[in-house]
Amino acid sequence: MIREQIVALREEMKKAGVTAYFVPTSDFHGSEYVGEYFQCRAFLSGFTGSAGTLVVMQDMAGLWTDGRYFLQAEEQLKGSGIDLYKSEQEGVPTIVEFLIERLGKKDVLGFDGRVVNASEAEKLSKELEKKGASVCYEMDLVDLIWKNRPSLSKEPILILDQEYAGKAREDKIAAIREKMREEKVDLFLLTSLDEIAWLLNIRGNDVKCNPVVLSYLALSQDQVLLFVNQEVVSDEVKKELEQSNVSIQEYSAFYSYIKKIPNQTKVFLDKTKVNFAVIKHLSNEVKVVNKTNLTLLPKAIKNPIEMEHIRKAHQKDGVAMVKFIYWLKTQVKKEVITEKSAAVKLEEFRGEQEHYMGPSFTPIIGYEAHGAIIHYSATEESNCQIKPEGLVLLDTGGQYLEGTTDITRTVALGPLTEEEKRYFTLVLRGNLNLGAAKFLYGCRGENLDYLARAPLWEIGMDYRHGTGHGVGYFLNVHEAPNGFRYKIVPEKEASAVLEEGMLTSNEPGFYLDGKFGIRHENLMLCVKDEKSLYGQFMRFDTVTMVPFDLEAIDLSLLSEREKQLLNQYHQMVYKTIAPYLEGEIKLWLKEATREV
Repeated sequence: MIREQIVALREEMKKAGVTAYFVPTSDFHGSEYVGEYFQCRAFLSGFTGSAGTLVVMQDMAGLWTDGRYFLQAEEQLKGSGIDLYKSEQEGVPTIVEFLIERLGKKDVLGFDGRVVNASEAEKLSKELEKKGASVCYEMDLVDLIWKNRPSLSKEPILILDQEYAGKAREDKIAAIREKMREEKVDLFLLTSLDEIAWLLNIRGNDVKCNPVVLSYLALSQDQVLLFVNQEVVSDEVKKELEQSNVSIQEYSAFYSYIKKIPNQTKVFLDKTKVNFAVIKHLSNEVKVVNKTNLTLLPKAIKNPIEMEHIRKAHQKDGVAMVKFIYWLKTQVKKEVITEKSAAVKLEEFRGEQEHYMGPSFTPIIGYEAHGAIIHYSATEESNCQIKPEGLVLLDTGGQYLEGTTDITRTVALGPLTEEEKRYFTLVLRGNLNLGAAKFLYGCRGENLDYLARAPLWEIGMDYRHGTGHGVGYFLNVHEAPNGFRYKIVPEKEASAVLEEGMLTSNEPGFYLDGKFGIRHENLMLCVKDEKSLYGQFMRFDTVTMVPFDLEAIDLSLLSEREKQLLNQYHQMVYKTIAPYLEGEIKLWLKEATREV
């Protein structure tokens, strides 16, 4: 049975003369996670994963998503009339390849240009023009059929004090202006929400779990224009921003503003970040300099104050996680615990910590077979009881004034099979070896990813996700440009050179469909090590402070070096967390971090 939303959309497509309609997962700012107003793809398809693109034609509908969501998409698309296209799998066309193949002379591809990035839209437009087809970017057809569509979020702006930000907004703005002079540009258009928040030392709550503010920014040598919903700016916030010469403009006035940018102005922007409508509103006489945002790298390189606070945030998060794991292991035999009730309990423990601001993403708590669904999130229908047997995968994180956390632990709740212990240990080996990496400056994540995958690759196994991603500072839990992955795909640039101050996750995994999932995730700060005649060496400081479950390890599979690495880590965990515990739980942590 075809979803009624798809039927309604097809009617609007007929009226508009559109052959195909393209719906990404995005907002006006190219965000990975989006507010309720922008969840058009989920509204149309029923697929709720954070990544996916829907294409609808009169005779078909298809959804493209990546390996993190294959199982979830298969389940949620059943009976919808929507075909699943597994991105990056052999024989599966990309969206661009599919549309070029299917659309011909006089056909029209429709989309809302405000939610499609300019780089992608320009590529599509050029390829379709070769076949005599065209694009129409000024159509939000979903808005015509989405009754009671949620309104745009308008949450208050929070000022992040320099005590936590580590650097004044005036100094950040001055540094970016210097980069603009080096690039010989007059104006920098910035639409990425986390980068605006970083630059101005502001935070908000307009995207669930991401403390950002719906906003646009225009920066010249003598002006900073912040386009934001006026009602979210309190008098106190407005006064502080104006003291930094930040002028508050109405959010909806941004497109009118860019239309009026004078001819011959040299405008710096990143077409992979700004939407297509922004480009189309600029005069043809405006000179566009298309490069990576000037704010991207400075934001990713945490300053010394941020690095110090990040360690504090993870100490707090470690206390909450240790209390939770202890509670889970001791109570699972005594009371009914479900995936959803476990998430609520963990939130209680985090809520006890000072300066806790909420989760950094929707909790992923998957028991047994649900753990194999890489980005599983329990619903009322799927929520199952956690029993005193098997494995449960716990991937959660918190937002603190001191930073953002993201941790995964796979916990044994009772006796395990040899197979479960084997893969638990192989994944742990990957985590330990990547965490212990020492490397010459200039390496990128692609150079180091093999350290995490090697134990699985050696037996012909793997996992369908990156080994790690950058993490923001009290910002988005996924942050470019640093990360770990083994290959560069056409849709993505290579990850950045690993710099001192970058915070990156280390999260190898293994998943057996229908049986169990295993992932071990720590966050690591990149720091300088020794300098020799060969250059500057770098290493990682692991900041996550939570033990790995010794009951699930097959010690015969660990080398002596790996045992040493595990023991050193557990000693550090106990030293960091034990002072905040007492009684039985402190004794339990001592046992949980014992030497092996």
